[in-house]
Amino acid sequence: MGAMSEFNRGVGGQLAGQVDAAIRDVAQTIVMPLFRNLSKGDIRQKRPGDYVTTADLESERALDAALRQLLPGSVVVAEEAVSADRSVLDRLEGEAPVWVIDPIDGTANYAAGRTPFAIMVGLVERKVLQAGWIYLPVDDTMASAVRGEGALFNGASHTIRPDDDIARMHGIFHIPHQPGRRRDRATRLASLLRSHHRIRCVGADYVDLLTGRTQVALFNRMTPWDHAAGMLIFRESGGTAAKLDGSPYVPVMQEDPVLLAPTQTVWQTLHDRLEA
Repeated sequence: MGAMSEFNRGVGGQLAGQVDAAIRDVAQTIVMPLFRNLSKGDIRQKRPGDYVTTADLESERALDAALRQLLPGSVVVAEEAVSADRSVLDRLEGEAPVWVIDPIDGTANYAAGRTPFAIMVGLVERKVLQAGWIYLPVDDTMASAVRGEGALFNGASHTIRPDDDIARMHGIFHIPHQPGRRRDRATRLASLLRSHHRIRCVGADYVDLLTGRTQVALFNRMTPWDHAAGMLIFRESGGTAAKLDGSPYVPVMQEDPVLLAPTQTVWQTLHDRLEA
């Protein structure tokens, strides 16, 4: 509990700033120098279509060390560590505060020399989201939030613009190729909105939701490193996010769909239409 007491005292001020600085440092010293400078040997597929690069691994190692030093007694759950050893996920069940890290979100884009890609860090205590950071290095864009203290966008207080005109909204979600409940639900959602696009880079998609470039999202495969930070920032910005059974998102591996909308009214309307 000593580490957690330190978190409670510091994350809203000095510690939050130190995490921001650590993420920017990793971006400047590792991620950006290797962008468009990777050799063939620096890129491999963990499984078809799922890439990892030297930059992912080096970024993860650097963030792991820096964040655990900032919060003594904390542990780390990071994408590449879980890929190597699934038992790392068990740390989310423990008492210690957990840093949840996606060292490079959008690795396929990064490996191909394209944008967007992001660095994402969340802080979780006993499966409760406590803080989150999303950084887009190319644009030098940082979104962050501390539980109960609101959200920041590039250092300024940020709230999502409320909007109830569903027919004019743009969404982010996949329409699966195979028939089934998820395809039916996504197809129905597409019919309610003005337009939609597929998920490109989850970190960048969350930033688009924050800035109003998009308004609605339906996420299915909820890996904690992809969603812990963004989910907290979205909620602290005034958005509504919950699983379709109405229960809150929990930062664990899960397949339960989560719906995001700019207001509770929009969320409930979309939910009722999708689940009819």
